[in-house]
Amino acid sequence: MIIASDLEGTLTSGATWKAIGRYLCQHGQQVRYQLFLGTHLLAVPLVKARLLDEQTYRDRWLSDLAGLLTGMTEAEFAKIAEWVVEDELWPKRRPALVAELDGLRAQGHRVIVSTGAYQPVAEAFSRRIGAVALGTPLAVRDGRLTGHVDGPTNTGSVKAEGLRRYLAGAALDTAYGDTCADLPMLELSQTPVVVEPEPRLRAIAVQRGWRIMLDTDHPRAG
Repeated sequence: MIIASDLEGTLTSGATWKAIGRYLCQHGQQVRYQLFLGTHLLAVPLVKARLLDEQTYRDRWLSDLAGLLTGMTEAEFAKIAEWVVEDELWPKRRPALVAELDGLRAQGHRVIVSTGAYQPVAEAFSRRIGAVALGTPLAVRDGRLTGHVDGPTNTGSVKAEGLRRYLAGAALDTAYGDTCADLPMLELSQTPVVVEPEPRLRAIAVQRGWRIMLDTDHPRAG
């Protein structure tokens, strides 16, 4: 079997952008990051008023955040990606889902983490659970980040299409997601599972009889 899971909101409640922001502030770029943050928060009322699509806003945020990484070497950002996972994503992982995927992998099934997060971050998290990572690639020139993502953000239909190419005709048995942006991936699978879903996705899951995983069903130890 082949299993695919979204990362942020699904495998973890952490957020890459928050961790990168902390890292930049801790390494002398607080003013630059605060300027970025202030500028992009101006659009939040438009999202809340549904005058701006939420996923489009999230994708633009991720794309623009790459500009703050301009000039870093691939090796430098790989270290930051490990820090993002260590400091933010792994501590906030969803233990029940991680354990479920570990069990499936132990049975010989292939696990894919398909996410809008930057590819190095996706790889750093995926290594911890023995999964393949399909994330948003960062553009590189002469070994350094250009400040842009290399193509569209790996969300929505782009995510589903990337999975189709990776599967190369094989079936996707199970998919896990938490927002409507994951719908194309969920619908690609034979067994969709929603994890701590946003209200719209939860309504769809209930209507279609999909399994719903909640943290309250699997409390953290201690």
